[in-house]
Amino acid sequence: MGITGAAGLLAAWEAGLAEAPAGRALLLHRAARPDIDAAALPVLPVGEREADLFALRRALFGDRMQVRLECAACGSDMEFDLDAGDFARNLDGSRVPGRSFVQVQQDGWDVEFRLPGVADLDAAARAADPRAALLARCLVRARHGGSAVSAEDLPAAVQRRIAEAVEAADPGADVTLGVNCPECGEATRAELDIASYLWTELDRWARDLLLDVHLLATSYGWSEPEILALSPLRRRYYLELCADV
Repeated sequence: MGITGAAGLLAAWEAGLAEAPAGRALLLHRAARPDIDAAALPVLPVGEREADLFALRRALFGDRMQVRLECAACGSDMEFDLDAGDFARNLDGSRVPGRSFVQVQQDGWDVEFRLPGVADLDAAARAADPRAALLARCLVRARHGGSAVSAEDLPAAVQRRIAEAVEAADPGADVTLGVNCPECGEATRAELDIASYLWTELDRWARDLLLDVHLLATSYGWSEPEILALSPLRRRYYLELCADV
């Protein structure tokens, strides 16, 4: 896990302001995994990306995550805390390092399928038939009776087995919360979009930091790089001195 400094995070935030959610998620993933070529990140299994983003969130903002959710039954607001560390450990422990393919053998069918990445999901979502498009993009090979076949020739039963195998191999691709409402007792299920959650936090952090830079530059005449080079503790101390003047 690469921890990006304040200047790097500000640069990622600035670049993300003009991006759609998918572009912002990619920028966050680049910050989390500077050891991997940027072009390779969108094709990593989705669960691996989620684990990387949870790890980045822990490194930047700690374990405690405050979540607000509306009850699907009665509409009450529910506020609760989650532990990013638990998610990161569970997601990391559920994946097999280096595994990005699954194999399915059933009723004479022999299929190898690549675990989808975010690029595959985005492309499939734009297709007329997303399920068929995803199957075609991620199918590595399929044989039946010794002959090669295409994705469109796979029977429904084999397609279900592929979906089950992918879910088992990459459970972190779908992080879903189940919360019981304290008012009505009904359960509400909702997807936890860590990329969106983390971007909201980064946006708040960046705007607060730029305000700090403005105040310190005004008071001391320092440049932005000089201020960002200070540790958060020292910046806070100087801000307190400014307030006392």
